[in-house]
Amino acid sequence: MLEEFKKFLLRGNVVDLSTGVIIGAAFGKIVEAFTAGVVTPILNMVGGGGNVGLMAGPFNIGVIISAIINFAIVAAVIFFVIVKPANFLMARMKKEEAAAPPPGPTPSEVLLAEIRDSLKK
Repeated sequence: MLEEFKKFLLRGNVVDLSTGVIIGAAFGKIVEAFTAGVVTPILNMVGGGGNVGLMAGPFNIGVIISAIINFAIVAAVIFFVIVKPANFLMARMKKEEAAAPPPGPTPSEVLLAEIRDSLKK
């Protein structure tokens, strides 16, 4: 049972996922700081305020609308600053890999081909 647990923990997917979660949390703080320090002040200059003041009885709907707007801003920043450049670099790397010629036969493969050809004769 302990061996099975160790195999589970050391599987590549688990390590990749945990690394992604940790890096994602750290990167989320960077995106939040960028949004709070750069994007929100620009929007406040244009729009004139930070929160939408909309109440529906005892419920503050404006907070929800502000959270949705903030989410859209963070998603846009992540998409245009991280996802698009990463996709561009990945496509470029794949193109370079595809352009590389396949490796030639190894010396043992050449020898085996010669033996095969001599046996056919």
